[in-house]
Amino acid sequence: MKKSLVLKAQNREQTGTNLSRKLREQGQIPAIVCGHKKASVAVSLNERDLLIGLQQGVRFFDIDLEGKTETVMFKDLQYDCLGKDIIHVDLMRVDMTERVEVLVRLVLKGVADGTKEGGVVEEHASELEVECQVNAIPEFLTVNIKDVKVGDSIHASDVVLPDGVTLVSDPSTLVLVCNVVAETKAAEEVAGETPAGPEVIGEKKDEEEASE
Repeated sequence: MKKSLVLKAQNREQTGTNLSRKLREQGQIPAIVCGHKKASVAVSLNERDLLIGLQQGVRFFDIDLEGKTETVMFKDLQYDCLGKDIIHVDLMRVDMTERVEVLVRLVLKGVADGTKEGGVVEEHASELEVECQVNAIPEFLTVNIKDVKVGDSIHASDVVLPDGVTLVSDPSTLVLVCNVVAETKAAEEVAGETPAGPEVIGEKKDEEEASE
């Protein structure tokens, strides 16, 4: 993944809930820069530029703080109670050659053979934690499900990783399973429940993937 973003940062000499609220009203996002055995620094970032970077899938970038440039990556994004607006950002200083642990989203590829047999693919994990160099963080991990049949499952250890990327998540983590819809309905009827229409859990549409 290439770095393609430089954000102007401004020092925040004072912190606190009220001051952070005023910053957000001015189109600024409060942030903390930490890591590399240096003192943490409170800064603010332009909200519009930050959102553009996130929409472009940027994971690491440069911040320009009073003429001094540092490379950082997103450590944590804090949202409001509605989960809509970013209210605070934690940034971690990085070296382009160091290895870091990051969460990478999973993208399903293909149509499972099991769906032709009356099965439904249920996704249990949407991302995995991996370790790799900062300049080689994959945008996503592809999970080929074409050969998945009814009763089959895929675990974290089955996901093919790019060269130089190692798995941090528990290898036994369940990523997805293909179940038989007919058996599910029968079990519901035996339990005296009204069978509901089959629900595909976690399947991503092409247009949703493109927007991420």
